[in-house]
Amino acid sequence: MEQQDNKKQRRDEFKKKKEILKKTKLRGHPNDKEEFRVSKTLSWILRHGAKQDGLYMRPDGYVRVSDLLASPKFHSLDFQTLERIVQHDPKSRYHLLFEPTSVENSETEKSIWWIRANQGHSLMDIDLKLADITDAGQIPMAVHGTTRMAWARIEEEGLSRMKRAHIHLAKETGHIKGVSVVPGMRSRSEVLIYVDVDKALREGIKFHLSDNGVVLTPGDASGFLSPKFFKRVTDLKGNPFRGWSGDYAEKTQRLEIVSRCASLSSKAEDTDNTDGLSSNAEATPHTEVDEISEISMTETSPNATINETTEMLSTTKLEEDSKVVHNPLYK
Repeated sequence: MEQQDNKKQRRDEFKKKKEILKKTKLRGHPNDKEEFRVSKTLSWILRHGAKQDGLYMRPDGYVRVSDLLASPKFHSLDFQTLERIVQHDPKSRYHLLFEPTSVENSETEKSIWWIRANQGHSLMDIDLKLADITDAGQIPMAVHGTTRMAWARIEEEGLSRMKRAHIHLAKETGHIKGVSVVPGMRSRSEVLIYVDVDKALREGIKFHLSDNGVVLTPGDASGFLSPKFFKRVTDLKGNPFRGWSGDYAEKTQRLEIVSRCASLSSKAEDTDNTDGLSSNAEATPHTEVDEISEISMTETSPNATINETTEMLSTTKLEEDSKVVHNPLYK
């Protein structure tokens, strides 16, 4: 009995230590510099975890600095260090606000500092008082940086805000200019997606600008920004991705070509398997396959224009219709 009590006591002590460690542990790798880990923890609390850590957050996203410094996670942080982190953050993630407020029945004025993250919140009820973008001319561009792995899914589904309140877009492409840090873009980006803001605005998609210059959009009702709003997609050197050198209509027409080629190829295979073909009839499917290959190579070329694409689609259909009428193999 005594042995069981000792085991329970040890378990309780272990849980207590674990809870203390959780409350005091900074985010990031243990080998990272302390200020980097402080900034990473600060970013998480102000964007996602203030309420979880028992910190009061105003409707506009500000947390009282005195409450923050009293948090177990920041027991070694002072105001001067916090101010330095805010001022030198490469992406201008934070904003310090000084609000002197008079305290009733007091002869002194109490000075209160507040801090908030400029964007990136997963807390949907936070009103950041963002500036509305109502015209595409208000910003030079809107570009989203991502990885090649993520692009495979984005190309089909569009950009997603995921668990955040907004999809983040940058006003510049610092990677191309040799700048490694740009607000609104991840440093490990490999793919640049240029958004047609004008087209999206016309279809009711909202855009905003944060205090640190990040373009934000909630996307559609499902939290997505459709690929039809992608103007072009390139790598970091500006080389266009195949099928994405122009607008969405170009990509759509290329997909139609691929679909038609697949259909013609399927018909050619079915014809080739038909019994009782004459030697002259057998030549027709072979010719079709040659035409399909030529169309595929020509029409999926990045340099093909939309007009050329449309013309070739029409020509291909006329040729196919002609074969249906005159070729006895097509019934």
